[in-house]
Amino acid sequence: MDLRLHDTLTREKRPFMPLDPNHVRMYVCGPTVYDFAHIGNARPVIVFDVLFRLLRHLYGAEHVTYVRNITDVDDKINARAARDFPALPLNEAIRKVTEVTLKQFHEDVDALGALRPTFEPRATDFVLPRADGKTDMLTLIKELIARGHAYEAAGEVLFDTQSMLDYGALSGRKLDEQLAGARVAVDAHKKNAADFVLWKQSSADEPGWDSPWGRGRPGWHIECSAMSEAYLGDVFDIHGGGLDLIFPHHENEIAQSRCAHGTAMMANYWLHNGFLEVEGEKMSKSLGNFVTINELLADWPGEVLRLNMLKTHYRSPIDWTLRSVEESARTLDDWYKAAAEVQDGKLSDRVIEALSDDLNTPQMIAALHGLRSSDLGGFAASMRFLGFFSESTAQWESRKQTASGVDAGRVNALIADRTAARARKDFKESDRIRDELAAMGIAIQDSKEGTTWEVAR
Repeated sequence: MDLRLHDTLTREKRPFMPLDPNHVRMYVCGPTVYDFAHIGNARPVIVFDVLFRLLRHLYGAEHVTYVRNITDVDDKINARAARDFPALPLNEAIRKVTEVTLKQFHEDVDALGALRPTFEPRATDFVLPRADGKTDMLTLIKELIARGHAYEAAGEVLFDTQSMLDYGALSGRKLDEQLAGARVAVDAHKKNAADFVLWKQSSADEPGWDSPWGRGRPGWHIECSAMSEAYLGDVFDIHGGGLDLIFPHHENEIAQSRCAHGTAMMANYWLHNGFLEVEGEKMSKSLGNFVTINELLADWPGEVLRLNMLKTHYRSPIDWTLRSVEESARTLDDWYKAAAEVQDGKLSDRVIEALSDDLNTPQMIAALHGLRSSDLGGFAASMRFLGFFSESTAQWESRKQTASGVDAGRVNALIADRTAARARKDFKESDRIRDELAAMGIAIQDSKEGTTWEVAR
């Protein structure tokens, strides 16, 4: 079955044909590690993890390279570093801040069932020329200047947008439309109001590196152009990220990379996941609905969050609600009980077929429901392929109960007492125990096989 992906640049779903079938290459913009990652950050992590798994299946794990960068130079990071480590030189303080936040990011996304990328470069390691000869930002900027696509002005190095005839093709924004609303007075040193920064000056209290243009630091966009080339080459197969990155970040990446190398493209396919809202509203701290992955993991297993994310197609907006998470938890409870212990089975073609249609995860989940009823072996193998069933049923139940603060021993003792009361027809005592369990947040279900329980959501 052929893989088809929706390309943002051409605005169509196209058959995926790697530039080199023996080396499929993908780059995805990663986190800016100034604070704990929020649930919106989890969406591209999960989406492109599924694509990574699919590519590994189709082409072989050893033939796929996945790069996801870490942005560790940013004004928010600078502020946090100065606040938390005022006695240290700023560059050292930044490293300390980002080591903590990056460690937390890894713990959070590991819990979501995401595989680690093949490479995870940090921006600060690619500012200056490297001993291993891999592409760096300083050299890339010099190349843009030499080719007539960048210039120095007022202590900055800027990209000349009018030097690229089709600038704006990814976002569909024409250059003259961008110029019409530009604040010319603020950017008087620019040749064109839409020109963007490649290198900017750093003050004494900002991180900086020595360069031909004075002590300074790179602009945001040049980071990904350098790091993608360092590991994937001038042109590669897939570039991914959130919808919010199309303009200006990805548009400017394309401009930098193509103009530095004289290539017709930077990536052959551009994939973007949709926005995420919480309970129908844009997530923001002012609305009180800003929630981190780590906070959600305190209440829910990571696989519940993963399934909940995959119920919506990656290009569609997603409304993250408590009700939807509860539904996902109930579904996974059933799936774990049904098949987590099943070891013999084969990855289902129905699952691969759904994913091969532009990562159609709603169709994939429908296929899983069908397998749950008809082929437990294929169902279990498919779940593991997708990043689920990482635990035994007993581990799943135990951790779920622990995360909810439930004393499983106490619950089991009460259920045993209730069973004994029912056996002696003491229904008043049986009802009392049932009510006590309900007050503890425990839902029970009686059947011919006995009484089962779960934490009520």
